[in-house]
Amino acid sequence: MTVYAIAQLSIHDRPRYESYAARFASVLTRYGGRLLAADERPRVVEGQWDRDKVVLLAFPDHDAFTAWADSPEYQEISRDRLAAAGGPVLLVRGVT
Repeated sequence: MTVYAIAQLSIHDRPRYESYAARFASVLTRYGGRLLAADERPRVVEGQWDRDKVVLLAFPDHDAFTAWADSPEYQEISRDRLAAAGGPVLLVRGVT
């Protein structure tokens, strides 16, 4: 079953975040992930939103997500994301 990762980020170190972003796509696709959306100006239609960016990723299944998230390649680049941005990341199951 497809799973989706949704990150709601507050970026406080733009150069370091950009370093992460420049290396992100090649690692993501290597593990079967797809970038569905990345928006720094989402339109808030309900409630309040105080973040800088929302990112939506898709993976074929939970195992593919875990393989990507735990991979040495992603662990290496994620240091820059963790140092440059914070916020919740949700993993949600798709519907069948």
